[in-house]
Amino acid sequence: QVQLVESGGGLVQPGGSLRLSCAASGISFAAYIMGWYRQAPGKQRELVATISSGGSTNYADSVKGRFTISRDNAKNTVDLQMNSLEPEDTAVYYCNANFRGVIVGRFDYWGQGTQVTVSS
Repeated sequence: QVQLVESGGGLVQPGGSLRLSCAASGISFAAYIMGWYRQAPGKQRELVATISSGGSTNYADSVKGRFTISRDNAKNTVDLQMNSLEPEDTAVYYCNANFRGVIVGRFDYWGQGTQVTVSS
């Protein structure tokens, strides 16, 4: 049974910070690229950040310099530290686990999402 469980969302004022966490189970965690995506009302789900097992990161231009993704392969967790939050960051944030193999194909798992609202 694969499970990705997010936590840490909530309401924060502009300029504030939040730390999102995702706990994974049921997968060989170190074999997966982990990521955070977000979806605002009326918008397509978009990439926020990804991190490989070895720690290589990728960020959307809109969050680069403000957000930091990290993972702990021993704990099967991936976090997203969000600083200098803006109203435009308001969205449901989803944890993602992705694996692609030439033989076995693609596996893509998603968490249930956690709401982040940036408002005064």
